Amino acid sequence: MLVEIVSDPVCPWCFLGKRRFDAALARRGQLHVELHWLPFELNPAMPEDGLPRDEYLAAKFGGLEALRQAEQRIVNLGTEAGIHFRFDLIRKSPNTRAAHVLSRIAAEHGRQAEVQEALFVAYFEAGEDIGDQATLLRIATTAGLDAGTVRERLVSRRDWPQLDTLENELRAAGVSGVPFFIFDRRYAVSGAQETVAFEQALDRAAAGTANS
Repeated sequence: MLVEIVSDPVCPWCFLGKRRFDAALARRGQLHVELHWLPFELNPAMPEDGLPRDEYLAAKFGGLEALRQAEQRIVNLGTEAGIHFRFDLIRKSPNTRAAHVLSRIAAEHGRQAEVQEALFVAYFEAGEDIGDQATLLRIATTAGLDAGTVRERLVSRRDWPQLDTLENELRAAGVSGVPFFIFDRRYAVSGAQETVAFEQALDRAAAGTANS
């Protein structure tokens, strides 16, 4: 079964959705699932050096108090999923283009799931800047990727046209927010649904595969 997850590593709901999906997958251990992570930049126009996080998000949420209330809700939900959100450590809203390139490279070497988890943890639990090349290279080498190869791909930007094409295709197909889970290109689950919703989607996709 193919499961494609459309995501952005600066999206807290994507991290929460991943953990809930992981839990569903663990409960369906008999299924053989191939995971692909697909890129979706929540703010493609983000400056390459990013922006101060509180300032940027407070403007989107209608003020700092509204932002803090939203963060607390996510903190509470994250705790239930084993995530320790540390919004107090995050200083910057980064441009995630380079992080998506790293994910693409990791996929070529069978390390994509590992790298996606590391990006989420680095940003949301450690407050690291995942738009920074040094941070991405550390994540890459920890995952067993060659630092020189990753550095060249990040600097050359030769992956950018393919990322643009894929993101445009996803938007044209109707993906307007993340996370977005696609099961065997037949069924979709939008958002960080409860674990049971992912279990049902896996069962439905498995039944569809068996009957095809």
